[in-house]
Amino acid sequence: MISSVKHSSAAIGVTDLVRRGSSPVRPQMASIPLISATKGPNLSLATRKPLYLTSPEGFGFGPRDGFMSAAEPRGFALRCGAYEADRSDSVEISRQETRSAASQKVKIGIYFATWWALNVVFNIYNKKVLNAFPYPWLTSTLSLATGSLMMLISWATRIAEAPKTDFKFWKALAPVAVAHTIGHVAATVSMSKVAVSFTHIIKSGEPAFSVLVSRFLLGETFPVPVYLSLVPIIGGCALAAVTELNFNMTGFMGAMISNLAFVFRNIFSKRGMKGTSVSGMNYYACLSILSLLILTPFAIAIEGPQMWAAGWQTALSQIGPHFIWWVAAQSVFYHLYNQVSYMSLDEISPLTFSIGNTMKRISVIVSSIIIFHTPVQPINALGAAIAVLGTFLYSQIAVDAGDECFTAQERVCRSVPSKESFYFSYCCRAMNGMGMKAK
Repeated sequence: MISSVKHSSAAIGVTDLVRRGSSPVRPQMASIPLISATKGPNLSLATRKPLYLTSPEGFGFGPRDGFMSAAEPRGFALRCGAYEADRSDSVEISRQETRSAASQKVKIGIYFATWWALNVVFNIYNKKVLNAFPYPWLTSTLSLATGSLMMLISWATRIAEAPKTDFKFWKALAPVAVAHTIGHVAATVSMSKVAVSFTHIIKSGEPAFSVLVSRFLLGETFPVPVYLSLVPIIGGCALAAVTELNFNMTGFMGAMISNLAFVFRNIFSKRGMKGTSVSGMNYYACLSILSLLILTPFAIAIEGPQMWAAGWQTALSQIGPHFIWWVAAQSVFYHLYNQVSYMSLDEISPLTFSIGNTMKRISVIVSSIIIFHTPVQPINALGAAIAVLGTFLYSQIAVDAGDECFTAQERVCRSVPSKESFYFSYCCRAMNGMGMKAK
């Protein structure tokens, strides 16, 4: 560590410190007490630890015999060496940075592991419930109702801080909630008709919908590699669909509608939620509550209490009390996996998130095939692999190619001052589907 004492041109002269004609004096090791900062009109001294000064150079002091010299001073410049007390600073900082980076990696790993595990468990229990109780509208309603109740209790008991919202916030959230509701119900309808693995293979084509909607409805343009990356996604999904042994058009269309709805959810989020400082957890809670209010009347009108009561009794007679646990588990895990995925966006980049999302689909597809013994032909597995690989390639090409935003709308995302804003997180997700990168 080097400490400096500075003087202006009008500062104290050297003769004030070393007077000519004075008798030679043996230099002493000067101990400067612990000083945080000492400042004067023309003098500034800064150090954080005791400094032990050796023989000063620059006053004409003899470096070899250690005695003062009567030579004419060449200017006032004092350099003093600080010993072991300060040399550990850089080492300590380096160690702290290493520990911080390691802890961040561990934190991200925990986020990913939790996110994937919760998503796999949700999909398994959701499919079990739908096999025994084929009423996707009620199942979707229960998922949203459970998450909303959990967050209301958390706010009431002050486990989580309640968000500060106003009418403008809920007005901007309304179209997002509509799209979220449609996407959630459509995905549940799909899984009630086809295998979980097939639904997720089709849902891996969401980037294609994002690019196409942005291109033809919003007038966005993208680099050529982004369009080329859609070829394996679309081709893989098509190959998996035509070779699916238990293909069902309702299930296929449900997954496609879910993709489209979630693309519009991202677009509405970008346009309507700028400047919002609600955290990810609370934003998703508000989204669940509003989606529940939108979905409930439609669920009652389409399926109704009479169908639910009859189906409930049938499921209980066939499955037993375990059926109630299945319903509770799929509802709780639905809320938790979504909450963790949104919270993770505050900690990682869009590219990392997209890669994690791709790996999540692989884990869901593989685990569901194993648990439900889903028959898979080699050509069908090839189509699934191509689609998932295409999604992975797209996530890297699109984000890397999007160093600059293509329109003023995307620039708004970069102006959000804090990653604590869930709008920033949604921007990351939306730009991830539009070939852009949040910086």
